[in-house]
Amino acid sequence: MPSALRTASLLLLGRTAVRVQAVLGDPAARLFGLDQGEDPYPVFESVRAKGVLVPSRMGLHLTASHELCSRLLRDPAFGVVPAGALSPVDTTAHVGGRRLMNPVEDSFLVLNPPDHTRLRRLVAPWFTPRGLRRQADMIERVVEEHLDQVAARPTFDLVRDFAARVPVRVITDLLGVPGADQAAFARWGGVLVNALDGVRDMAEMRALHTGLREFEEFLDGLIAHRRRTPGDDVVSALAAEPELTREDLIATTELLLVAGFETTVNLIGNAVLAVLGHPEVRERLLDSPDHAEAVVEETLRFDPPVQYTVRAPSEAVEVAGTRLPRGTPVMLMLAAANRDPAVFADPHRFAPGRPDGREHLAFSSGIHYCLGAGLARMEAAAALRGLFRRFPDLRAAGRVHRRPSRVIRGAARLPVSTGLRRPIRQNAR
Repeated sequence: MPSALRTASLLLLGRTAVRVQAVLGDPAARLFGLDQGEDPYPVFESVRAKGVLVPSRMGLHLTASHELCSRLLRDPAFGVVPAGALSPVDTTAHVGGRRLMNPVEDSFLVLNPPDHTRLRRLVAPWFTPRGLRRQADMIERVVEEHLDQVAARPTFDLVRDFAARVPVRVITDLLGVPGADQAAFARWGGVLVNALDGVRDMAEMRALHTGLREFEEFLDGLIAHRRRTPGDDVVSALAAEPELTREDLIATTELLLVAGFETTVNLIGNAVLAVLGHPEVRERLLDSPDHAEAVVEETLRFDPPVQYTVRAPSEAVEVAGTRLPRGTPVMLMLAAANRDPAVFADPHRFAPGRPDGREHLAFSSGIHYCLGAGLARMEAAAALRGLFRRFPDLRAAGRVHRRPSRVIRGAARLPVSTGLRRPIRQNAR
């Protein structure tokens, strides 16, 4: 790791360069320079207006085209590039001579075949339809337990007190993490996801390195424990694979934490915000709780947790009339593609149940299609059904605080009011 002074200087120079380029109208700089609470969708539309593939002076190209995003996600000539690679500073931590991995950087999410295929195959059984059916009752039970915990309060933080607690219980159960360690898992997940698109200051750098060190130390202990006492969980299965290195085990577990926890937290939060902002959707949901599945699907299109991903060609190639040298990063703006008027009718309208709703790219596409997509849908739908059944008059009770990450869009804090004078317990229907 570079010296603290040098790192701080590089971070400052990087932020300054982004601001200058944003003032000059560079599309990538405008995205990287967005304030936390700023609506990114007008910026996405400004990129779309410039053409199918838009160059940036920051060394990459951007596309808001659904057709091009979909094509490049499926093209084996385009490999994955970690979003954090676009940061001007290397955030890799070294402690005691050991290299600590950046969030998900060494996981199968950013690997290409054959390594991607090998590692993904090992965890896939937990995310098949059969595997998900085994989780359904547990998810419903976890939702009700956490709703019981907030039901006695007139106000609570939807993210901290509910949306974050449901998925962390689910993913830690899958991983075989003891209940006492779930709070630490939630904290580590927040640190990891905030660094996905590169750290912005020394405070974030220190938080990342501390979080990674603590997380790796915990995983070393968990892996050793599961090798001695295996259970029916993902870590036990991975620990039993002799060909997996320690780095493979840790990177895969980090990925499952970020993808299985943080993505779902933000999906639940974004869905609740959408329902609160559309009274007609709330009424439909109250009349028909199964409408929650359509609300979740439309949230994935309208305001997805993952805003963009990055690909680069393994050889020089021509794309949309532009010659791209080998290794040129292309930002695939998934959230913008999900509002492409060439694919979606009235794309800026939140309309659950729309006939073209499943055409979104919220979970990517091709070989890197999100392994946990089915689990995220199931958790979010269960959360919405339970939340609005228990609190039909739920409403915002303060300002929404957004996450600092540009890759992940969601609320860090979302105060809500139940609208209840007396609590409704689990068995009150």
